[in-house]
Amino acid sequence: MVAETSRPLLGLQLKVYTVSELTAELREVVGQTFPAVWVVGEISNLSRPRSGHVYLTLKDEEAQLSAVLWRSIASSLKFELRDGLEVICFGYLDIYPPQGKYELVIYHIEPRGIGTWELAFRQLYERLAKEGLFDRERKRPLPRFVRRVVLVTSPVGAAIHDFLQILARRWPGGFVLVVPTRVQGEGAATEIAAAIRLANQVARGYDCLVLARGGGSAEDLWAFNEEEVVRAVASSELPVVSAIGHEVDLTLCDLVADVRALTPSEAAERISVDRTELVAQLGQVARRMQAAIRERLRQARLRWQLATRSPVFRRPKDWIYERSRYVDEMALRIQRAMGLVLERSKSRLAQLGARLESLSPLAVLARGYSLTYLLPQRTILRDAAEAKMGSLLETHLERGSVLSRVEAVIDERS
Repeated sequence: MVAETSRPLLGLQLKVYTVSELTAELREVVGQTFPAVWVVGEISNLSRPRSGHVYLTLKDEEAQLSAVLWRSIASSLKFELRDGLEVICFGYLDIYPPQGKYELVIYHIEPRGIGTWELAFRQLYERLAKEGLFDRERKRPLPRFVRRVVLVTSPVGAAIHDFLQILARRWPGGFVLVVPTRVQGEGAATEIAAAIRLANQVARGYDCLVLARGGGSAEDLWAFNEEEVVRAVASSELPVVSAIGHEVDLTLCDLVADVRALTPSEAAERISVDRTELVAQLGQVARRMQAAIRERLRQARLRWQLATRSPVFRRPKDWIYERSRYVDEMALRIQRAMGLVLERSKSRLAQLGARLESLSPLAVLARGYSLTYLLPQRTILRDAAEAKMGSLLETHLERGSVLSRVEAVIDERS
């Protein structure tokens, strides 16, 4: 359908636009009027589709504005966008024809009230801390004597010079394998992480890995705050000593490493033993050992002298004779004691026998008493009433027994 070119209104000839024509002209006007603009607002409705672009809404208490970050801009952000974060954005205004709404195309975005680098540091720290990467329980101790070290650093910086110089002075017997890498600039984080992984592959059996870099600005040291470098340090099989920047500098690699040194020079001191101090300590130990040996010999000599003065060593047979005599005396005492015990036992046995004899039924029979059984039950007859006429009785005397039959029962109670 073709739109009319003009239409009279109140005597004026006005052009009739199609929606597309009007949107195109408005888009040009908006673009020319706002080619560059700074906008501050709070992020809401954040969306990250698979295309890599980021869509969001900037809002304040009274209005809201749609905005977009193209993938090329979003992928280079140091911090993580999230709802509720107040930001300052730079870009230009545009109109999106399919929806007929204006939006802000963002070229640059930074958090308001806090630096970009600081926010990125905090966000990554919070996320990795939840995974336990900074827990003290993960820290591994260094060996007492570090003999072989793998050093990941720049081959042209001051860090490698300071580290090797101090290590050579303190512990000249150490061996250092240098894995060179860039330590700042675009792509440095990827190189550092790859160097750490390579060091773990080629330096198996080494005592530790030192990650070193000299001082610099926060931007110069930022590679050591990148997630891929931090995770490479955390997954290292070798204990890691982080020596990055100066004393005041702190990176996430410092927090995840097993040992943190304030500078590369201090790292060399932390992993090495001062040769001079070690020689002095060994000398002191040797002197203590010699003194202890001399004291042991003196005590042994004294004990030997005391032993040689003992009668046992001067007349050894006397001791044997005394022991033999003691044995004879003990044997006699045992023999006499056993005789007394035997006599007492015999006397006790005789007394018990007499008491037993007095209680014996045979002794009662010997005094003229008898024991009568009622047959055939063979029960002891204690009462005349228990016997019946014609019952058989068996009467036991001191010698022998008598079998009789009941002819009459006399009950004295009747």
